[in-house]
Amino acid sequence: MDDLLKFLASAQVEQQWALHVLEIISLMFRDQSPEELAALGQGTAGTEHGEDTRELETLRQRELAEKRARALQRPSRHSRFGGSYVLQGLKSIGDRDVVFHKGLHNLKSYTHDLGKEPRRVPRHRQAAPESEPSRRSARNVRLFLRHFCRDFLEGCYNRLMLLVKDQLVREKAQQHDETYYLWATAFFMAFNRHHGFRPELVSETVGVRAFHFIEQNLTTYYEMALMDKKEATTWARRMHLALKAYQELLRTVQEMDRSPEQAVRDSSQVIKSNIFYLMEYRELFLALFRKFDETKQPRSFLRDLVETAHLFLRMLERFCRGRANLVVQSKRVRRKKRKPRAPAAPTPLSAAELEQLWEGLAPQLQACLEGEVPLPEDMVPFDAASETPVEEQRAEALLRIQECLRDSRLPQALRLLRSAREVWPEGDVFGAADAGPPEETRLLREILVAPLPGHAPAEPEEPEEEEEEDEEEEQTVQVSEKEFNFVDYLKRFACAPVVRALVLLLRGYARNSPRTNHCAARLLHRLARDLRMEPLLFQLSLFALFHRLLSDPAAAAHQELVALAKFILGKFFALAATNKKAFVELLFWKSPAAAYEMTKGYGSLQEGEGTTRSRVPPWTPQEEQELRELYWKYKEVEGGDIIAAILAHLPTPGRTRKQVVKQLVRMGLASSAKDFPRERKGTRIVLWTQEQEEELTRLFEEFQSSDDVLGNIMKHLTARRSRARVVEKLLGLGLVAERKELYKKRRRKSHGPGPVQAAKGVPAVPSQGSSGEDEDSEEEDEEDEDEAEEGPMEEQWVPEEGAGQDLAQRLHQEGLAGPLRWLENCLRRVAGDREEDGVSHPVPLVPLTEENEDAMEDRRFQTLLRQLGLRPPASEQESFWRIPATLTPQRLRRAAASITHRGPSGSPRDLPEPPRCPPEPAPEPLPAGLGSDSESEEPVPVPVPSPVQPRTKRRRELASEDEDEDGGGSGTEPVPAVPCSEEDEEDEDPQPRGRRKRIRCLEEEEEEED
Repeated sequence: MDDLLKFLASAQVEQQWALHVLEIISLMFRDQSPEELAALGQGTAGTEHGEDTRELETLRQRELAEKRARALQRPSRHSRFGGSYVLQGLKSIGDRDVVFHKGLHNLKSYTHDLGKEPRRVPRHRQAAPESEPSRRSARNVRLFLRHFCRDFLEGCYNRLMLLVKDQLVREKAQQHDETYYLWATAFFMAFNRHHGFRPELVSETVGVRAFHFIEQNLTTYYEMALMDKKEATTWARRMHLALKAYQELLRTVQEMDRSPEQAVRDSSQVIKSNIFYLMEYRELFLALFRKFDETKQPRSFLRDLVETAHLFLRMLERFCRGRANLVVQSKRVRRKKRKPRAPAAPTPLSAAELEQLWEGLAPQLQACLEGEVPLPEDMVPFDAASETPVEEQRAEALLRIQECLRDSRLPQALRLLRSAREVWPEGDVFGAADAGPPEETRLLREILVAPLPGHAPAEPEEPEEEEEEDEEEEQTVQVSEKEFNFVDYLKRFACAPVVRALVLLLRGYARNSPRTNHCAARLLHRLARDLRMEPLLFQLSLFALFHRLLSDPAAAAHQELVALAKFILGKFFALAATNKKAFVELLFWKSPAAAYEMTKGYGSLQEGEGTTRSRVPPWTPQEEQELRELYWKYKEVEGGDIIAAILAHLPTPGRTRKQVVKQLVRMGLASSAKDFPRERKGTRIVLWTQEQEEELTRLFEEFQSSDDVLGNIMKHLTARRSRARVVEKLLGLGLVAERKELYKKRRRKSHGPGPVQAAKGVPAVPSQGSSGEDEDSEEEDEEDEDEAEEGPMEEQWVPEEGAGQDLAQRLHQEGLAGPLRWLENCLRRVAGDREEDGVSHPVPLVPLTEENEDAMEDRRFQTLLRQLGLRPPASEQESFWRIPATLTPQRLRRAAASITHRGPSGSPRDLPEPPRCPPEPAPEPLPAGLGSDSESEEPVPVPVPSPVQPRTKRRRELASEDEDEDGGGSGTEPVPAVPCSEEDEEDEDPQPRGRRKRIRCLEEEEEEED
């Protein structure tokens, strides 16, 4: 089997099995240690067998000692007669000594926490479990694996690792197969290092490319562990594999420095110069320390991290020691908010240039006034759909006129002037109503030379949401070179996360290997002694560890840790003699700034000492008094920004708005920073440059034949503008005549109307196959809601008299009489309220009973509501149907009368007949694209459930009550509506005549009434 694996790993024709072979080998050595395998067989067999026997005997003696200790702890008598003892010198809760009620054999384990309920730690806060411990196989098995490792390194390792890496780089492997590569790198390089170290056997995985590949995977795992919280533990295990491979690369390079061959030592120098030059390798350990999480990463990961960081620092220190000036790469990330650029404002013209321009326009203006040049008809100065106030639109009209004059577009300017005169006749701003050519010439000249405010640099008008999207941080990386200083780099490790991780590792100093304790102690020694930041280690948890260490009988085996503890404790008590607050500082993890202030005095950094030049200068009592006076002075000023006024009159320069707001809150003059909101940038007049107009014209011509003209223009427009401004400009340029030309086009399958329907202008009832199209068009309706926000509120569909009468009678017969009476009462009540108040507002229909609530969810009942002109919820913020404000009291009473239940004679049952309302004048025709409800633009087929016989279903058109119930079209063709006379108006249910409406249709089972 081993020969087969070696053949597959080394054969040229078996390259496709490279990853499979590596996976099998990883499973073979899953429970083995490369150090033990390499050390096996170096001595005689008898000696090794004797070592195994002695180890087993030691384990057996330990187990027997534990059994004897447990036997001695069991008293021969009942525990009640164990005795009571007084522990002198150990105080209880009061002032007396502790009374111990158990046997003396338990005295050593006594603590004040004895008998207390242990504190439960939530599962998500528990320490991450360790990986499975390595198991020791039989000696003959280990010998076989040792010979396999030696043969594999000599004949297969370099070739197999090359093939595997090539497949990983080309993404020919499965996901996460790189973990086998990382494991093999760490295992076989460790075996080679302990077994004679021959660098040529592992040359494929020793080099800058290997460092880069492992560092890239380690960074990827690190980032995924931060993002993928659910799988953070899995990503941490993969990160541990990459860290082991990285550690083994460093150890191999360190071993190459000790090689007797000069070529090997030169190669190691080249590798070190490359990895120490790049910033990514130097910042890697800092990032891993700062983001270490003991709930996701096991203690073994922290152990390897500390050992690898110690090795890297030692190699970097030795590398710098032999060089006077070491230049390394430095990267600086600049973050700035990316805001939309305002269009470049046109250069203001001088008086002489304006006069010269007017002289050139005079002949063309004369021709326009005499009628020789036709004036455009589509210049609209007022936009009813815009949210801009009327006064601002008037100022914008002046700017548009001035813009046309300066662009030598006199016909457009003259048409705008006359149209604006009709819209704003008051004040004669655009001239008198009977102004002649001389008056218009004078007005145009005054507008041309007037210094209107729109030519000042203005910020583009954008909705608030778009501003938030644009204000994203844009990162730019600047790469440069600088001289490397090892001490400055070491200062980066002087932070609370690094110290906290080292203390966490040293808590298990008794279980740690001497190597691990040495690395952790050396790192703490570097921070305390080399950087002279002893206060950084003044922490209560670390002092509790020192107390446990110094009271440990086996402390002699940890001399390095004992020396560190005595050094730190001596420095602390020396500082505590001068700084009484040092005992309080033990409760907090400290930064280098806090450590500096503990030794040099609190506030010393703010006085200019140290390295924190960017600190905010403190407020003096005089400055606070001036700030208080300015605040009370400008607090009562209405319509102004208090903070801006204070900053303008503050004697001390250099203060920012944020600093002033914080100081006001600190002084108690304001409750929070929300009391001083920034002035919201309102809508400002934005002029279109000639280049922007040409771009808009080009985009319109390009997308004119598309289904969504306006949407495509908005996507490709360089200058960000609102949809209303783009529509207005398209109308102003004469590219479109009406707004409806810019609406998104819908493609629906529909059958042609019948002859009677075509005569009456009633659209045909959609067929069954069009229901899927209607469902697909729901997304288009949602997009139209955004367009509806730009324009005025669309008027609701006004029902005709008797609308919904036929459907209401059917709902009465099906048991919905109660909800219909409730709806009728609501309509009559709202009609009375509108007559009394004289004001109309949308009124929601709130069902208070379960019966009414079920009816409002019934699709047939909703169809009736639509026929009566009621509006469904327009957005997610609305929950109820509404009676639109456009329905007058007379129309509401007609709608209520149409749903009144009528008896066989045709008269209303149990209700007096409503009075006849005087006919209202026909509504004015609405402009194209308006006058319809966004929810009612799409036909919603409402199927009526039928238990049996789907072949007898037919589609019925709600046209009138004269439709034959039993006969007629038994197929799927709709029955054409019969023209009705004015005398039959009350008995019929005419179709609504609102624009862009479709007839709601029902599918019901044909009932045989014999």
